[in-house]
Amino acid sequence: MNQSDKLQKQTSAHLFNVDILVQGDSNAIAMERLLHALNQAGFADFRIQSGIELGRLIETLETSAANKPKDTKASKAGQKAEAAAAAPESNLTFSTERIKACIAENRLIRLTANKGFGKKLSMPCRIINLDEASQMITVYHVDEKQVYAFTLLEIEEFV
Repeated sequence: MNQSDKLQKQTSAHLFNVDILVQGDSNAIAMERLLHALNQAGFADFRIQSGIELGRLIETLETSAANKPKDTKASKAGQKAEAAAAAPESNLTFSTERIKACIAENRLIRLTANKGFGKKLSMPCRIINLDEASQMITVYHVDEKQVYAFTLLEIEEFV
């Protein structure tokens, strides 16, 4: 094999900066579509530099907590009544706080989800996004290199 044959067999790598518009009902669903398309295309590597709306809810909660005035006795009584009414939602709130912590730490977790009809999925994954408005969670399966979206009600546990 001569030198010109070696040069013809080698492939070159090229880097492109591209803006892609992906439509979806939420940022999480659009990101899932984009990552699926990029993974299926067989690119050597890719990096998403913008458009990810992670941590926006945390920032909003932190700024609203900082702007909140000091409690008075009347507002404390109102908060006790609200806490009693929100007791069933406290478990969901606890779960969303744990999910937000996993997102912030980019923690590897094992998620168990019930997809219905007796189908359960158990997967090692990282949580990419949590959309509290639609109660959707987007996760990246580290073994399959696929992105999945679940509703919070489908999730049985995550460790």
